Formats: sequence, C-alpha cells, structure tokens
Amino acid sequence: MTPSRQATPERTLREAPAGPPPGRRTRRRALLVLCLAAAGLLGALAAGHDVHERLTPGGTTAIGAESGQADELLRAGFRAGDPDLVLVARAGGPVDGARADEAGSRLASRLAAAPGVAHVTSYWEARDPSLRSRDGRAALVVARLEGDDLRRIETARRLVPGLTGRHGPLEVGATGKAQVKAEIQDRSERDLRRAELIAAPLTLVVLLLVFGGVLPAALPVLVGALAVTGTMAVLRLLTLVTDVSVFAMSVASALGFALAVDFSLFIVTRFREELAAGRDPAGAIGVTLRTTGRAVGFSAAAVSLSLAALLIFPFTILRSIAYGGIAVTVLAALGGLVVLPAALVLLGDRISGTRVPGRHRGRPPGSAWHRLAMAVMRRPLRVAVPTALLLAALGLPFLGVRFGMFDDRLLPPDAPAAQASHQVRSDFDLAAISRTSVVLPELRVTASDHGWSAARLDAYARRLSSLDGVTRVDTATGSYTHGAAARAANVDARFTGPAGTWLAISTAHEPASVENSELAERIRLVPAPGKAKAGGPGAELADIREGVGTRLPVALGLVVMVTFALITALTGSVVLGAKALVMNALSLGATFGVLVHIFQDGNLRGLVGDFAVTGFVDALAPALLFCVAFGLSMDYEIFLLARITEEYRRGGDTVAAVATGLQRTGRLFTSAALVFAVVMAALATSGLALLKMIGVGLALAVLLDATLVRALLVPAVMRLAGRANWWTPLSKNGGRLFCRGIVSARR
Repeated sequence: MTPSRQATPERTLREAPAGPPPGRRTRRRALLVLCLAAAGLLGALAAGHDVHERLTPGGTTAIGAESGQADELLRAGFRAGDPDLVLVARAGGPVDGARADEAGSRLASRLAAAPGVAHVTSYWEARDPSLRSRDGRAALVVARLEGDDLRRIETARRLVPGLTGRHGPLEVGATGKAQVKAEIQDRSERDLRRAELIAAPLTLVVLLLVFGGVLPAALPVLVGALAVTGTMAVLRLLTLVTDVSVFAMSVASALGFALAVDFSLFIVTRFREELAAGRDPAGAIGVTLRTTGRAVGFSAAAVSLSLAALLIFPFTILRSIAYGGIAVTVLAALGGLVVLPAALVLLGDRISGTRVPGRHRGRPPGSAWHRLAMAVMRRPLRVAVPTALLLAALGLPFLGVRFGMFDDRLLPPDAPAAQASHQVRSDFDLAAISRTSVVLPELRVTASDHGWSAARLDAYARRLSSLDGVTRVDTATGSYTHGAAARAANVDARFTGPAGTWLAISTAHEPASVENSELAERIRLVPAPGKAKAGGPGAELADIREGVGTRLPVALGLVVMVTFALITALTGSVVLGAKALVMNALSLGATFGVLVHIFQDGNLRGLVGDFAVTGFVDALAPALLFCVAFGLSMDYEIFLLARITEEYRRGGDTVAAVATGLQRTGRLFTSAALVFAVVMAALATSGLALLKMIGVGLALAVLLDATLVRALLVPAVMRLAGRANWWTPLSKNGGRLFCRGIVSARR
C-alpha cells in the first residue's frame, strides 16, 4: 500500500497536462469568441449594407387574395387599374386656356416619352371632365408604369423630380401608388437613421445612470449593434428569395437595441452581483448563465414565438416584420449569452467600477422596491382592484375601433405626395383615378356580338349599378346608373379583349374606406356571368379584413399556448402561467384603447406629432402590435418570475420571495422599460403613421407593463394566491391552498 501511495503524486505530476492554467484558457476562449464576433460583424456589414435598396414599401395586400389577382389581370390584360403616377397640374386660371392647354400637352407628351412609362392619359388629350377639378383650375395627368413593383417605384423616383414644380403657367405635384411608395421608402430610411441618432445617446445616458460607469454601459449598446447589423444581413439574404417590407428593418432595429439592452442589463447586473459576493470572473459568469442566462433564453423564446405568430397572416409586411423581429431577437440573445459573457470574463473586476448596483447577499431588505412590494402585499385587494379597473378603463375606446387601410395618408401631411393626394381628394372626383373593378376573364364581348354574352354582361352591370353606394358602372356594353343604361353604345374596346371583360364601378365612398370595403363584399355576392374577381382599394381592404379576421384567433391561440407553456416550464407553476396571460391581456387592452383614442379619434396630436386623422385604425396594426407587445410583456414577466422562483426555492416563503425578487429586478426591468420606451419614442418621431403608431403603442405597452402590472398587480395577485402560486396538476389541495391564500391576504 505504501508504494502505491508514494507513486500516486509522482504519477499525477508526470501526467498533468501541459499548457496555460485554466484561467488563462478561459480568457483565450473568450478572446476567440470576441474575434469571431468582430469578424461576423464585418461580414454582416458587407452583406447587408444595401438592404434598404432591396426592401419594398408595399406588402399590405393579402398574398393570393382575389383583389391582387384582379389588379394583376387588369394590368396585364387591359393596361388598366389604378394609375402608378398621377400629376396634379394647377393653373392660375382655367386649365382650358391656351397657355395652360399647351403646357399641359407638353407635360403629358414628355411623360409618355419617358423610359418605363407604359400608358399616359391627360385631361388635355381625353377632355374627360373627371380629370378636371371642380373649379376648373386644375387637371390630372395619369400614367401606368412598366415592370414589377420595385421597378415602378424606381421609375417614379427617377421621373418625378423633373416633372414637378413650375411648368409655364402650371404648378405640378405628383402622387399615385408608385410615388407614394417611393416616398415611404425614402422617408423610412431617413426616419430610421434619425431614430438611431436619437435613441443611441439617450440609451447610453440611461445605462450610465443604471451602471454608474462607461464600460458596463457601453456593452449593451455593442450587443445591440451586433444584433441589428446581423439582422440587416439576414433581411438582405431574404430579399433574394422573397419580398421583404421596408418596415421590417425599422421595427427590427428598434426591437434589437431594446432587447439587447434588456438582456445585457440583467446579465451584467447579475455578474457584478456575483463578483461582489466573492466569486472570481469565471465562477461569476457560470452562476450568471445558470440563473439569469436561463431567463434570457426563455425570454428570447417567448418573444420569438410571439413574433412567429405573424407568419400565420398572409401579408408580406407582417411576415417581414416577423423575419426581422425573430432574427434580431435570436441575435440579441446570442450576443447576451455568448459574446457578452466573453467580454465580461476578460474585463473581470473592472466591470464593477466604484459601485455595484443591487443588494449584496445578506443585505437586509430596505430598498424602495422591497418596501413597495411589502406595502402592496399588506393590502393586495385594495391595490389589485383599482389597478385592474384603471387598465380596463384605458381599454374602453377599443370597443369603438374601426378598421381601415392606410393609403397616401400613411405619409405625414407635409409630404409632397400627401399634399398632391389631398388636392385630388378635395378637388376631383376620386373615380377618375381609383374605382372598384370586376374582371370576368372567361367572358369576352366583341363588336359583332350583341347576343348572349352582351346580354349577360348587360344584366350583370345593371344588378351592380342597383347596389346602394354604387354611382355608376362602366363596361363594354355601356354605362349604367341605378339599374338603367345611361347611354346605348357600341362595344367599348377598352373594357374587353382576349383577356376577357372588366367593369369599372364608381362608388360614393372614399376608395380605401370601411364603407367601400363593405360595398366590395356585397359586389362579390352578386351572381356573375362566369368567374369574377373584384379588385381596387375597397376590395383590397375587404381581403385584408378577411385575412386578419380568420387568422387572428389562430395567432392568439398559438401565442397564448406557447407563453403558458414557457412560464410553466420556467416556474413549474400552472397558476403563474395563467396569471401572466391575464396580466398581459389587461395591459394590451389598455394599450389598444389609448391607440384608438389617439390615432383613430385624433387626440393628443401635439404630444405624439402630426399625422393624418383617418377615423380608423389600420387593420393590420392590432395583429402586429399584439404579437410584438405580448412577447415584450412576457420578457419582463419572465425575468421577474425567474428571480421570484429562485428566491422561493431557496426559502419557501412566497411573501419574502416576491419582495426580494422585486427588489432584485424592479430597478432593472423599469430601467429596461425606460430604455425601450426611449427607443420606441425615437421610432415614433417618424413621419410615417404606421411607424408612429408602432412606436407609441409599444412604448406605452412596456411602460404600463413595468409600472402598473409588474410593480403593483403582480405582487398583489401573488399575495392573494399565496402557496397556490406554486400549484401544478401533480400537487395536492391546490384549490384549498388558493382559498386559504385569499383569506389570509384579507386578514
């Protein structure tokens, strides 16, 4: 035995691995991670530098919808449909005057001769009264452009600067679908850059106040830069295989910085807390990743899966935001769980600076958050009921919501295309440039055909003209008003050909209004002579409402089930999962109510910035805001519940666990919410109404969530539930424990 004992240390020394000590190996691995991250950043910059040029400002038409098919048939088969470019020419006198006539004809000829222009119609050529303003001092030149959506946008961007402005006696402005989209695309890029310039320094100031040092405050910003730059590359690659909306980059950029700060804030704080407890950097980062890192993983999963629900909807804009949002969330989590720990290991004690925020282990309760939690839990019903009623009251305006579709009024009122559109809307008959259309691809009426086909088309047009809200129907066999033919005519070749036949329906409503969408639905119910496809703005809105309405319950169900499963897996409690869903429903309902009050009813415009009041909320906004805001709300819920659960498992006392958990995380999630609100407020400075609505809505959602919900409702409800908070289907007497908790709380 003795020889064996003597040989062991010699053998151990002889077989000890050569190389640097473990601490040095850890630092080398950390340095390698940072080098790979830097290389990835450079690669992403190279891959995604031109992403804005590849994004489309459209994407609101439902994929495969009848309205889109009808518009494509009109464009390809009849060279008809809503114009891509509309020039509004206003003269100092009547547009029929000699000088105005000459200038208008030159303007139309110049546009018709430009490359990329397929067809031009002007008042001075057609003498169509609908192309002249009611006061006779303005006229329209309308054009359809060649190519796909991106090509038409580029053509409009190229031509409009030379066509607008002063042309002799005419002052010319430009609008139309292609020009509106071009201005949306340009303004989105400018607004994104401005928002980043506003948000970055303000975010850094907030982080300096939280951490008390430049070094720890800079790390979350760097993680955000990595996430956003990587997302630019991801979206650029996606443009090679599918259309990606320009709004995806704007939302992803804001979301990426906010989540990166959120994840980094909790990780850096927990790391500093573990250092203060006496651990070395490697040990501190290990504990941090096992606790806060686990919560970051659950949080990223909750946000990503909530955003994934947007993929259910058949709209390019929503799917694009899902692509960008999921990419930036995953990259922010990877940055927080891989890149940030590497930086922290290398920095070590230098990350702590002069002070360590948070409570040291063993420090007696006494912070403001601890006192607030204890005060709430002493009178939980007196806090929970008024808070819930306040949130419900804020949500009441949502009961009167009206859903519509943004058109040119997505732009700010001072945008050139918006001003030109306002002139068209106020001075002209809108039917001149935008009508509901019905395409009959299987029916063709020729000049020699006055029999069966013409009779069927005639009967169909009369039925359509009899609908309430229809003012006139034009088609190959004539014009119809209130069920009667306005004129007997030969077959109009503009409305028929090898591609079939189509009807142009003028209505008494604005093209993209709710009333026009309801009229389009009634038009589709009228029996047609063969297969019929209705298009135009009203039909497009009808398809949007149908696409959202049929898929929203599925998306809601998916988000609810996934969130419930994640919370239950994190905490081991079914009750806490159900509580989280109820809390989120209250805060989101309040957010939607405030958005209706502002953007539909036009209140508080001085606070959020100028925008066009349309009397409705964009039909896609609720689905978008729900999926994004729900995921963000769960982000804060997960961090709070993770710490409460950790404290409960350590001590077994619910009240102490809630108070300590709120003390340890309250300052962090309110700081994170403040950072997020700053980023979203910067996004809300955009002149685009949809981005303004997203910015205001998400900022409001996280602020309500971090104050009324997490600080007041969560401790109150958890005090009421008592030990039943930790009930699972496998536990016994859960209902009895819940009742005892309520009785105890009342006492």
